Amino acid sequence: MKTTAPGSLPLMRALMLALTLAGNGPGLAAAAVLQVHAGDSINAAIVRAQPGDTLLIAAGTYNERLLIDKPLTLQGQGHPIISAQRKDDTIRISAADVKLTGLIVRDSGEDLTAQNAGIYIQPGAHRVQISECQLVANLFGIWLQGVHDARLMNNVITGRRDLQSAQRGNGIQVYDTRGVRVIGNEISTTRDGIYVDVSKDAEFRHNRIHHVRYGTHYMNTNHSTWEDNEVYLSRAGLALMEVRSLTVRRNISWGNTDHGIMLRTIQDSIIEDNVVASNDRGFFVYDAEYNTLRRNLVINNRTGVHLSAGSSNNEVDGNDFIGNQEQVRFVASRDVEWGKKEGNYWSNYNGWDQNADGQGDVPYEANDLVDRLNWQYPLLKMLSASPALQTLRFAARQFPLLRAPSVVDRHPRMRPISQNWKKWNDIVPRTDTN
Repeated sequence: MKTTAPGSLPLMRALMLALTLAGNGPGLAAAAVLQVHAGDSINAAIVRAQPGDTLLIAAGTYNERLLIDKPLTLQGQGHPIISAQRKDDTIRISAADVKLTGLIVRDSGEDLTAQNAGIYIQPGAHRVQISECQLVANLFGIWLQGVHDARLMNNVITGRRDLQSAQRGNGIQVYDTRGVRVIGNEISTTRDGIYVDVSKDAEFRHNRIHHVRYGTHYMNTNHSTWEDNEVYLSRAGLALMEVRSLTVRRNISWGNTDHGIMLRTIQDSIIEDNVVASNDRGFFVYDAEYNTLRRNLVINNRTGVHLSAGSSNNEVDGNDFIGNQEQVRFVASRDVEWGKKEGNYWSNYNGWDQNADGQGDVPYEANDLVDRLNWQYPLLKMLSASPALQTLRFAARQFPLLRAPSVVDRHPRMRPISQNWKKWNDIVPRTDTN
């Protein structure tokens, strides 16, 4: 049996203690909480702070531009105002694990080339969290680039009302990111509400966007989710382009002067339970293949669905098309069949249900020869009530040679699925959007 040499036990204990202290050294000192009073410099407090510290910023106005280059938490008390006085970025973050909450961030510069922003987050500043902040009168609200796992939650972003739309920045700019979560924000009077490009695995939930150009301008970002967002009184709602594998669910897009939801060059995505109401075009579907559109309410738009550039291999079923001036605008060389499983509801369907199974006994055809002539020669609409056009419409339906290819629903539903569609009858589009 081996024994310990005299005097070696205290030495071993000392060595173990030293190793423990070396391994846990940074965690031994608890993160400090530093108070920044009105009239103090926040930048000076950032220089003094150690990584992991929290700066409590008292109510007041701080006319300075901040650079946060270490992991810190800046927490406002009574909504302190940080103003860049119209020069550069108001706050620039270059370190990972930074948290901002409860601040009013305003008055960035106005250089679009320099991408001046209220909060500019540089590449590598991973896991940034910005919550409960107000961003006012900045060029870009939040610029996010080259980061992972950012969280932007419950912020209010208001852009430069004094600038024309093209001269403004976007509310939230998301570029080259992974795992971003944008949740519960309200955005208005910016160029686009949320601009997203070259990112992946993103989530956008419970955001309200209004009086902008596009609610979202969204490109090249796959495997992502748009749920429970609302876009209204803007030029356009959700513009989802050059993407695949999206889930677009329970969004509301109303009163926009162009489209409610654009699906352009999109594949393998699910678009369900959305409401598009009182827009110029409810859905604009262009070069979209192998998607599922189901249980959407498309109501009181000038055009319910504008379908073009192929867009034929989609499952479109269980939707309600109610009160649109024209249900579908579609020009193609062959029919496209919708409603193969349960049928869609069409408020202008004139067929019958003799066996009372809830589905029409004759197919619904969205367009005919007269519709095509109206699209090609818009002045014909002045004669829409004339006996000559009504006779032509009747003849085209009776003679196959005159029939125009159309969206066809062979067994349309006799009643809408949506239980609360009537509440959208009072929504009126607005032309002055931003």
